[in-house]
Amino acid sequence: MKEKRKRIVSILTLGCKVNQYETQAIKEKFITKGYEVAENEEFADVYIINTCTVTGLSDRKSRQYIRRVKRINPNSITAVIGCYAQVSPKEASSIEGVDIVAGTNEKNNLVEYIEDYRKRKDLYSQNDSENNNLGVECHIKPLEALTEYEDMGIITSMDSKTRAFIKIQEGCNRFCSYCIIPYARGSVRSRPKEEIIKEAENLISKGFKEIVLTGINTALYGTEKSFAKNEDSKISGIEIIIKALSEIPGDFRIRLSSLEPTVINSQYVKNLLKYKKLCPHLHLSLQSGSDKILKLMNRNYDRKGYLDIVNVLREYDPGYGITTDIIVGFPAESEDDFMDSVKMVEIVGFCKVHAFKYSKRQGTKAAEMKGHISPEVKARRSKILMETANSISKEFFKKNIGMKRTVLIERFDESSGYLEGLSENYIKVYIDGDKNLINSFVKVKISETYKDGLKGIIE
Repeated sequence: MKEKRKRIVSILTLGCKVNQYETQAIKEKFITKGYEVAENEEFADVYIINTCTVTGLSDRKSRQYIRRVKRINPNSITAVIGCYAQVSPKEASSIEGVDIVAGTNEKNNLVEYIEDYRKRKDLYSQNDSENNNLGVECHIKPLEALTEYEDMGIITSMDSKTRAFIKIQEGCNRFCSYCIIPYARGSVRSRPKEEIIKEAENLISKGFKEIVLTGINTALYGTEKSFAKNEDSKISGIEIIIKALSEIPGDFRIRLSSLEPTVINSQYVKNLLKYKKLCPHLHLSLQSGSDKILKLMNRNYDRKGYLDIVNVLREYDPGYGITTDIIVGFPAESEDDFMDSVKMVEIVGFCKVHAFKYSKRQGTKAAEMKGHISPEVKARRSKILMETANSISKEFFKKNIGMKRTVLIERFDESSGYLEGLSENYIKVYIDGDKNLINSFVKVKISETYKDGLKGIIE
C-alpha cells in the first residue's frame, strides 16, 4: 500500500519581529499536526501570508505573493492572516485565490480553520458538486474584543540557530498619528511572566545564546490595569522580565528589540543598565528630529527628552549601540524640520538608521492632515538622510576600533573565509577563526572597519 504523503505548508512572513515569532509558533502547530514545512514559493498544499500593514507596500507584497502561489498550486488553500487581514478584511477577502482571512488574535486557531476548510473542500470534491466554491471564510474579531493575550504556546525553535525571539506583549495604546497598528493589534496586554521564563529556559536549554524580547510596544509590558503586579514592588514594566531572565543560569545574553521613548525616559533606562546579561544596544525610535513634527505625530516627547536617554546610555558605555527609525516627508515637514532630523542623526551617532518615506494610511489622523509632501521631495530627503546615516554609522564603527567586544558567532562565510557574528552592541564583526566556534561567544579586539561592519581578532 502506497504511503500517504504528508501535507505541506508554506508561510510568508512580512513585517516585524513579532510576526516572525508568531510564524514560528504557527509552524510548530502545523508540524505537530503532521505537516511538512516548505520554503516560500515551493509547492505546498497550504500557503499562509502573515501580513503587515504598516505601509501600502506591504499590502501590495501580500497581494503579489497570493497570485504567485496560486500559479504554483491552484488547488492549494491560501490564508491571509495578521495585521492587513485585521484592518482590511473585505479587501483581503476580495483578492482572487484567497480562501481564509484571519485577524491578529486568530493565529492560534489557524490549523483548525484550515483543517476544517479542507475537509469541506474534499467533501465537495467527492460528491462532484457543481458548486465547489466554498467562498472566503473570515475570522476577524472586532477591535474592542482584542483584549486578551493570545496564548500560542511555548515555541521550541527558530530558523536562526543562535538567536531566538520571545514575544512578551501585544497591542499599543499610544496612537501615533501616522500609525495604523493600534487598530490592527488592539489594546495592551502582557504575556504572563511565568510563560516567558518557561519559554526562555527551554530555548536556552536547546543552545540558543541570545534571547531577543519583542512585542508590539515592549515598553508597555505590564502597564495595563489588569496585569498581575510583580511580587517585588520596587520594579515594574519590562524590568520585571529582564530581572527574571537574568536570574536564569547559563551562558546567554538578553537583547531588547526596542523601547519607545513615548513610554520610557532616561531614569527608566538607567534602571535597566544594572543587568549585566542585557546587551548594550537599544532600538530607540526617533521618527523625527523636529519638535514640531514630533508633536504632530503625537509622539509625546521632544528632542531634549530623547537626547537625555541617549546621554544615559553613552555615559554607561561610549560604544553603546543605538539604532532608530526615522520618517521623512511627514505632512507639513519643512526643510528646516527635515534638517533637524539630519542633525539628530549626527548628534546621536546611530549605528544604524532605518529611513521610511511617509506613507498615508487611511484611518489615521495624519492621513487627514494638510501639507502632504510630494513623492519627489520625500525621495530626495530620504536619499540625503541615508547618506548622512551611512556616514555616521561608519564613524560609530571607527570609534569601536581598539575596544574589546563579545561576539556571538552565527555563521561562516565561504566567500570571505571569515566567521561572522554580532557584537553585544549590534555591529556585524568578521573574525578569522575555526568553524567550530559557531554559536559560541568569543572575546575579540576590534581591529579595523570591514565591509558593513568591523574586523575583530580573537583575544
